[in-house]
Amino acid sequence: MDADQHGHLLGAADIRRIAADAGISPTKKFGQNFVIDPGTVRRIVREADVTADTHVMEVGPGLGSLTLAILETGATMTAIEIDPPVAERLPRTIAEFMPDATDRFTVINRDALTVTPENVPDFNNDQSFTLVANLPYNVATPIILTLLERFTNLGSFLVMVQKEVADRLAATPGNKIYGTPSVKLAWYGTARRVGNIGRNVFWPAPNVDSALVRFDRHTSEEQAALAGGADRETTFRLIDAAFGQRRKTLHAALKHEVSDDAFARAGIDPTRRGETLTIADFARLAAETDAEPEADAEARA
Repeated sequence: MDADQHGHLLGAADIRRIAADAGISPTKKFGQNFVIDPGTVRRIVREADVTADTHVMEVGPGLGSLTLAILETGATMTAIEIDPPVAERLPRTIAEFMPDATDRFTVINRDALTVTPENVPDFNNDQSFTLVANLPYNVATPIILTLLERFTNLGSFLVMVQKEVADRLAATPGNKIYGTPSVKLAWYGTARRVGNIGRNVFWPAPNVDSALVRFDRHTSEEQAALAGGADRETTFRLIDAAFGQRRKTLHAALKHEVSDDAFARAGIDPTRRGETLTIADFARLAAETDAEPEADAEARA
């Protein structure tokens, strides 16, 4: 992209002026920390591989820092914003700072956890779209897992989250922070940490560090091979049970879910703990559990 195509991205003075003008102050309720550094938002967009051909969903656009960096690439996007005054102000910011991009931008005032392909149909005709977001720390994991479940064409994401959340999302078996989010996310694809973000790029500055997580969804062939006949509901139920009592052996934690025969057929030692299992292990266990006669399942319950 030529330098003269770059728009004006928001700095600290712009953010404070827009907030004051709209009567908006960052709220803890919505986990609002606005990015005031153009270099950071351009880095996020670069790590997300956003180009003019990309269709982007942004969750929690806030005052528009990352939004403008996404639009700067020529991409088309829909922003999901829960806070009514913020959602109302955002189109004015785009019109002021990047007027040529207004026809590529849509904002929807909605809680991201309630978004579905029915109430946000913008992505229904896409073979694949990407999520790029500075996610509110307190709901980052549920938002990610909910969107992946509901939008089977959500092909990748690049999110900025609290560093501890990033570590959990990208954790692997045997790591002490490996848990329910790590293994459930692995059902859908591969996550990896791609960088750290300092506190000084936000207003107000949070009291925790942030990090970037990049995720790429499994192809349909990879997903089928991983699942091996298991369905997501059963697999996730076993994950919840195993990590709900993570200090217990699988035999103890899953005694109402999995029979000794199912452990044997899946080739998994029931004296192991859930934190040592890969997503493929859980899927294998789920497939063997689903394959059992109903009488056996009722006997366990």
